[in-house]
Amino acid sequence: MHSSNYAAALRPRHRVLRAITFAALLATASVAALASPSISGKPATSVTAAHYFAFQPSAYNSGGGALTFAIANKPSWAQFDTSTGRLYGTPLPQSNVGTFANIVISANAGGQRASLAPFSITVLPLPNIPPTLSGSPAPSVVSGHTYAFQPKATDPNGLRIAFAIAHAPSWASFNATTGLLSGTPTASNAGTYSNIVITAYDGWSKAVLPAFSILVQRAGTNPIVSTPPGSGTTPATTGSATLSWIPPTQNANGSVLSDLAGYHIYYGTTPELAQSVTLANAGLTRYVFTGLAQTTWYFAMTAYDSAGRESDRTAVASIVTQ
Repeated sequence: MHSSNYAAALRPRHRVLRAITFAALLATASVAALASPSISGKPATSVTAAHYFAFQPSAYNSGGGALTFAIANKPSWAQFDTSTGRLYGTPLPQSNVGTFANIVISANAGGQRASLAPFSITVLPLPNIPPTLSGSPAPSVVSGHTYAFQPKATDPNGLRIAFAIAHAPSWASFNATTGLLSGTPTASNAGTYSNIVITAYDGWSKAVLPAFSILVQRAGTNPIVSTPPGSGTTPATTGSATLSWIPPTQNANGSVLSDLAGYHIYYGTTPELAQSVTLANAGLTRYVFTGLAQTTWYFAMTAYDSAGRESDRTAVASIVTQ
């Protein structure tokens, strides 16, 4: 009788213990489901106007659920992605210079939130330094030959440069990404193409090359003697003259000239041309004489090949330097 009562007394206590254990298990599962997200990252504190800014925080949800993001005090020039937390944009020099303060990015999951410490972004003024643009375009090209001019441009602010051209020759193409002007004129394009202007632009400031001209010469014409640039039709008084020519493309027998080696220029103060200069460069198309006495000078020239064979002289041309 005594042992029976003892056993009966134990049963309900066993059920109570099981109930307590079950409740504890429920409580443990509930705590795991309510775990908070975490977010970290250190954004840049400044950006120069006209330059791209981007900040991507790192976030994690220990509960395994999806995260969403929110931002407070977003800069007016920036965009924000609520699915990734990415803050990005390009501030404008004329309207966004200054400090954008108390920016807060938060990660949210299941009603729980974690936030970065408030931060600021200072937009610095864009230095007023334009791009640099340089280059010396060839002044002439022979019909049937390729003309190419590639200007050199850099931007001190590190911005991307785009190019533009005014009065491009009809026979040429222009690359707005690189600034390359190129093309192959035909005999029908012979003539002078003037006032060509190439511009480099970084989105805020620009650089411009001086206007230039390209003379398209028909193959087989005589060289042209001219006064230095800027002298117009008035005879040169500086004691200099420029001789320009069209490189030959054929031998005397009509075959293709494939081994042009250079030129001989004959000159003097009489048509007998007592002086000469040799140009061992087949790629030249002009030569500048300086230090000439102020009188009438006469010029003619020949071409020679790699074997030293020389062509007939051109017709004699003259210029008065007085």
